[in-house]
Amino acid sequence: MNNLEVIRQGYKLFSEGNVAGVLQLFQPDIVWDECKSFPFNENDGLYKGTDSVAKNVFAMLPRYYNDFRIEIDDLIGSGDKVVMVGHYVGTWKETGKSFRANATHVWTLKEGKASHFFQAVDPAEIMGN
Repeated sequence: MNNLEVIRQGYKLFSEGNVAGVLQLFQPDIVWDECKSFPFNENDGLYKGTDSVAKNVFAMLPRYYNDFRIEIDDLIGSGDKVVMVGHYVGTWKETGKSFRANATHVWTLKEGKASHFFQAVDPAEIMGN
């Protein structure tokens, strides 16, 4: 698989609830840099390694969201970078409010696996503010 296909496969596995499959597409020492202002983030949203990402990102989703999903509008790949432009959709459990928020991901891949993830999203949109 090329880099674009790797990331496309990751989103497919995520949509199927296969977190273990998603994690297999990551370098063991992946750097995960997500929005720093989410209330449940530790370490300012910076996590290192697949275990940390599994615990601090994927395990948190069902705690805070109902029916969370990612809608992909575009995937763009060039060299070792893949960019996802799309939306987060779901319901913030604390408020019960549904949301559809713009989201952008920038992935860096090394040797066919994701080595860095960067997220841009407005947390206020997601938390129903």
